[in-house]
Amino acid sequence: MKEFLVYTGLRLGIFLGSLLVVGGVWALATDSDQVPALWVVVLAFLLSGVASLFLLNRQREAFAQRVARRAERATARYEQARAKEDEPS
Repeated sequence: MKEFLVYTGLRLGIFLGSLLVVGGVWALATDSDQVPALWVVVLAFLLSGVASLFLLNRQREAFAQRVARRAERATARYEQARAKEDEPS
C-alpha cells in the first residue's frame, strides 16, 4: 500500500507542476490573462505522463513487485485450499 501512495503522490505532484509550467508558459507566450484551461490541462496531462514514465520508474517497479508478491501469496493460498479439497477424507 505504501508503494501505491508514494507513486500516486509523486504522479500527482508531477501533474500539478506540469500544470503550473504549461499555464505559465502559455500565459507568457500569448501575453494574455485568459488561458484556456482545457488545453492547459490536456497538455499538462500529456507532459506529466511522459515525465513520470522516465522519472518514476523506480517507484513503479517497487509497486509492481509488491503486487506480484501479493499475487504469488494469493495463488499459493488458493493452491493449498484446492489441495486440501482434493485430499481423501
